[in-house]
Amino acid sequence: MAATTTAICVAAAAAGGAILWIVRKYREWQWGRCRSRRTLEGLVCIVTGANAGIGREVAKDLARRKARVVVACRNMDNARKAIEDIRREGVRSGELIPMKLDLASLESVRAFSKEVLDQFSEINVLVNNAGVYIPMAEKQKTSDGFEIHFGVNHLGHFLLTNLLLDTIKKSKPSRIVTVSSSLHEKGQIDFDNLQLEDMSHIDPKKSRFNPGYCNSKLANALFSHELAKRLPEGVSTYAVCPGFTLTNLFKSFKPKFYHYIMFSPVMFWYMRGASQGAQGVINCAVAEELEGQSGLFYKDCKVYQSKADFSPEITEKLWQVSEEMVGIK
Repeated sequence: MAATTTAICVAAAAAGGAILWIVRKYREWQWGRCRSRRTLEGLVCIVTGANAGIGREVAKDLARRKARVVVACRNMDNARKAIEDIRREGVRSGELIPMKLDLASLESVRAFSKEVLDQFSEINVLVNNAGVYIPMAEKQKTSDGFEIHFGVNHLGHFLLTNLLLDTIKKSKPSRIVTVSSSLHEKGQIDFDNLQLEDMSHIDPKKSRFNPGYCNSKLANALFSHELAKRLPEGVSTYAVCPGFTLTNLFKSFKPKFYHYIMFSPVMFWYMRGASQGAQGVINCAVAEELEGQSGLFYKDCKVYQSKADFSPEITEKLWQVSEEMVGIK
């Protein structure tokens, strides 16, 4: 009797495990994958934040396609280690070039851009991937005094793109991919409070979403949309949400043991690995069918209809204000 009960329990557990595996695979299928077989031999690609997470997976994929990939990172030791790991994982093709870039410093962005322009006569793909997610209660700022999310996630990439833009235009067909998030729909662009100096209406300990992060991701989406209007034919720009991805972006979040229990169903249904999260970014960087579809927002490897306000009054003003903030007006 006991043996029969044990056998039934084992069979039930196996069936349950098989069902969960099927459900998970179905979920991953819904997220989509980059199906393009395109090679990028000799093309120059820049990936910011390429030492870990989504950025590392994008760099690995582009190198596998035989591209020359600039691994742009704040910490050069981490950049070199990422390259070693990619090679160790069997990617022998392409060229992986570590270069220092700290998006929290406009001086570093300018120095990096100069080094890139001195070294490369063409830039075929720019992936604005790096980002930060930091509790608002810490009130962190960049070295230039900007609110950390707006400064790193938006202004750093805004300046970088503009400094490299002439070369990107000369290299057409070329692409600019900016990693945003569907959380941009929770953001707000308040030109009287861009740096969130006034937090009186927000309790950072109770707010469900990080307002600084959401605002910066909205700025990313608006930037890409406005950039499309300023680019010549042959140069495309895309904003993309990689989905809820397990990366070190949330390293400042210190979960309690009960958080794992509470959120395990959510993580099972929504959480992607870095490779899965990178698929939409890679797709925007290489897929042939996206050629010319500039200014759109993508998620799960397809066009995403954002609920945000992309009116010219907002996108053009954000562009002008950003120019003034980074000093390129």
